[in-house]
Amino acid sequence: MTCRTRAGQLVAPGRMECVEVPVEPLRDGDVRVRTRYASICGTDLHVVKYGVETDPSDWAPGYPGHEGVGQVVESRTDGFAPGDVVLVVPPLGESRCYAEWQRVRASSTIRLDAPQAPLEQLLMAQQLGTVLFAAHRYPYDVTGRTVAVIGQGSAGMFWTWWCKRAGAARVIVGDRSPTRLAASTGFGSDVRVDVRVDDLTEVVMDLTDGEGADFVVEAVGRREALLQSVRMCRAEGRVFWFGLPDTTEPVPIDFAQFLHRKLTAVTTYGAQGEPGLASFRRALEHVRRGDVDVRPLLSHVVPVEEIDRAFELADTCEDGVLKVSVAF
Repeated sequence: MTCRTRAGQLVAPGRMECVEVPVEPLRDGDVRVRTRYASICGTDLHVVKYGVETDPSDWAPGYPGHEGVGQVVESRTDGFAPGDVVLVVPPLGESRCYAEWQRVRASSTIRLDAPQAPLEQLLMAQQLGTVLFAAHRYPYDVTGRTVAVIGQGSAGMFWTWWCKRAGAARVIVGDRSPTRLAASTGFGSDVRVDVRVDDLTEVVMDLTDGEGADFVVEAVGRREALLQSVRMCRAEGRVFWFGLPDTTEPVPIDFAQFLHRKLTAVTTYGAQGEPGLASFRRALEHVRRGDVDVRPLLSHVVPVEEIDRAFELADTCEDGVLKVSVAF
């Protein structure tokens, strides 16, 4: 087995580089995975591009990648053996998915017995699993109701899919990328708003006769979107703040409107700590069965040597980007 690994590493705020470094020694309970693909999450963008919830002491090779798929090459635990294909879903503090030969706790992996879909498609189950976890943690009956989803990155599209599958009568989505808006049709969106041209709040209010959406999901994590989410929700409705904020500074909110509309707002994270990684397993089954077609999300696959370019693509959404994955 190799003693060194290629890895993407955060070397300065906003800049990733491909480096070659020694592999980390295994501990009891660890497996070593040879990564095939790792995907860039919105959380990764906020860590790398905006410095949110990170410190240079965290910048180990492979960080902050936490969506990975690959093959076990060494194991220090029962239940995993060399050759096992696994989905890797570590918590952010232990994330090394941008390393070709990564050390990971066995408890943060799911063995993919006889994969029934290409690995790059099964990788999408990580993001879907976080949405399923959140929806299960704070359930809300959307049957026959109007839903608004702010942002149509992979998280926003999976929220769109889940809400439509759960019975929403109408799902209104907004994004600044025409490519993402077009792709969201396949995930169940009914109304698509290019927020560079139209105001999403105004569209939602117009379509609901001034009442607002019953359920609003903020899946971007931008300050302006957090504020907007309150303004487009109907009285006694539910707001789900799902996106990691793009700042550690306090974010303004129209509390008077929140109060007088008697809104409920929830947020959560931590699917990686769920017993048995249950939501990720459910997500894998959805992908395997074809309940959700994740192929449109596989828009860009970039070699690890060009990881800084991969982050630029993911951040700017240029060149028709839906989701960017890194290949090894």
